Amino acid sequence: MTDVAIIGGGLAGLVSAMALARAGRAVVLVEKKRYPFHRVCGEYVSNEVLPWLRTLGADPATLQPAHINRFMLSSPSGSTLHAALDLGGFGISRYTFDNFLYQQAQQQGVRFILQQTVQEVTFTDDAFALQLSGGDTVKASVVLGAYGKRANLDRQLNRRFFRARSPYIGVKYHIKYDFPKDLIALHNFRDGYAGISAIENGRYCFCYLTTRRNLRKHGSIPGMEQAILYRNPHLRDIFEEAEFLYRQPEVINEISFATKTCIENHMLMCGDAAGMITPLCGNGMAMAMHSGKIASEQVLRYFDNGRNRPQLEENYSRAWRQQFENRLRVGRTVQQLFGSPILSEMAVGALRFMPPAVRLIMRQTHGLPF
Repeated sequence: MTDVAIIGGGLAGLVSAMALARAGRAVVLVEKKRYPFHRVCGEYVSNEVLPWLRTLGADPATLQPAHINRFMLSSPSGSTLHAALDLGGFGISRYTFDNFLYQQAQQQGVRFILQQTVQEVTFTDDAFALQLSGGDTVKASVVLGAYGKRANLDRQLNRRFFRARSPYIGVKYHIKYDFPKDLIALHNFRDGYAGISAIENGRYCFCYLTTRRNLRKHGSIPGMEQAILYRNPHLRDIFEEAEFLYRQPEVINEISFATKTCIENHMLMCGDAAGMITPLCGNGMAMAMHSGKIASEQVLRYFDNGRNRPQLEENYSRAWRQQFENRLRVGRTVQQLFGSPILSEMAVGALRFMPPAVRLIMRQTHGLPF
């Protein structure tokens, strides 16, 4: 029997595990892969996370991330708008960052079960039992679901969003390219958008979101890229001039931006398992870590104040909604302005002359330092 079991070793899972272990709680984290490994992700992190990471003893400065303070957005035809990122952020690969947090969590006493999945979660007599793919069972007083955008466990939990197919796929490369290290750029194309920003060691993350329809129409990822993405001149330059460091890109299917719930079968859902902001808004990594902070704070109060589970669930739901619900809603609204060539051209054309509107959107989709 452990105090807390965490399903998923991404950012939300790792930082919540660290916070709980530092407070003296016994934590077991189950992750289906072995560190280090790549994830499909934009790999830009808002600086709002820095105070808490430093509190956890996990300052990313030791990893020498890229420092980013400027933003550019282009329409499918190549028209651009530029803005300053008031809070700024840093670029770091998930391969490096997740592995760093994993090592820090190990040092703080978190027990990891790697290369196994959670097949089933049952809740009886005010406790959880997690059935693992290797045959073992983990029992815990509290469970955090931090397993990302979509997993078979969602099917077992009969989550509503899982029943609806999502049209989106994500593709990620690491590249070497002549591009400003302090700039993050988002480039629109038909039915999608791509982001590029610096990470550590002089490399860049180049990641895009598009639809299965685009992929089916053109038969392959390279064929789709040449037929669709090349129409944006900024993207064409990247494909023609960059050195691509992956033999094959990282790809993920069924990315869903549908509304989710942050409590399922008495589990506290964190990060993308609770709700995913559109990558266009560029704040998913910071939101995942912030949700881990909120979850760990509420779990510690649960243990310290008489183990009142209904109170735990109510408090976490309220705190999660107050912090993220509006940001996710704004993200879904912003996404509707892009993807269609006509709407994208109109949006970029209008916003380039409305700097206050651009700053407002950024404030609505980003948080304050925590």
